[in-house]
Amino acid sequence: MGASLRDVAQRAGVSVKTVSNVVNGYEHVTPTTRAKVEAALSELNYKPNLSARNLRRGRSGIIALALPELDSPYFAELARAMIKAAEDAGYTVLIDQTDGLLERERHVLAGIRPQLVDGLIVSPLAVGREELAARTDDTPMVLLGESVFEGPADHVAIDNVAAAGIATEHLVSIGRQRIAAIGVQPPDGQGTARLRLQGYLDALGAAGLPVEEDLIKQGETFHRKDGVKAVQELLALPEPPDAVFCFNDLLALGAIRGAHEAGVRVPEDIAIVGIDDIEDGQYSTPSLTTISPDKDQIARLSMEFLQSRMAGDRDAAPREVQADFRLIERESTRGRH
Repeated sequence: MGASLRDVAQRAGVSVKTVSNVVNGYEHVTPTTRAKVEAALSELNYKPNLSARNLRRGRSGIIALALPELDSPYFAELARAMIKAAEDAGYTVLIDQTDGLLERERHVLAGIRPQLVDGLIVSPLAVGREELAARTDDTPMVLLGESVFEGPADHVAIDNVAAAGIATEHLVSIGRQRIAAIGVQPPDGQGTARLRLQGYLDALGAAGLPVEEDLIKQGETFHRKDGVKAVQELLALPEPPDAVFCFNDLLALGAIRGAHEAGVRVPEDIAIVGIDDIEDGQYSTPSLTTISPDKDQIARLSMEFLQSRMAGDRDAAPREVQADFRLIERESTRGRH
């Protein structure tokens, strides 16, 4: 059995109430008394009973994180950052995979099960703004991703138009003239693809480069195999591109593989850039130039917003916040130095 509040109180020579005040961060404790209690907490290796504390507060101490694909490196790395941010705030994370399916997203948005979770962090693909606004479950929620903007909940994302523009501008800056894009989705496809296409087109226009439809390739998914297929089609053109902007890193890694299989050198013959900064990109050959979203900041902001809502700040207007990102130049555009 671990040390109790009573054990700590006896060691410090104070009341149990005083120890409780220190553990819970109440201000009205003298510095001398606080120091004595903190020393006793350390000596006895006291661990607070979070389950009992949450029960007294009417909470479970659990939040749910719902993501489309857990086998996607980006979402796996984001989940890791979320778990760390939640742990720092004293919460445990329940992770669910929705596969971007409407019914699974609806299940999450209904609160999963009454009293199971205190809050939700969700990256929706299928559910739209109207349905989100009409949800009857009152579990506090934060939205991620690019499918729903100006919705009924706090929303954290990066500026995908700007990110795609910077990726494309980088290719222009190294002298590339025929810049392709891989990852376009049908009109009813995911919002991420639409925004990244817009950033690509804006950057071409700003550089005075023409938009060539045969250089814009659709990806059935954002997976490696789609990058391989698309780059093979691009390299078979009478005038192949000399650069490719891929809408995520998995597509870019597939494109690097497809170029290698075709005997085309990266970046000498074709430069490739992605978005997500997944760890695999650091160790590919060549290593991958990418746009790196600040995943830790996304996680931290999401938890801060969720905590404020769980604490009772339910009536304030939903917040739209953009996290930071940066371009990381590696061998797939600059070569080896």
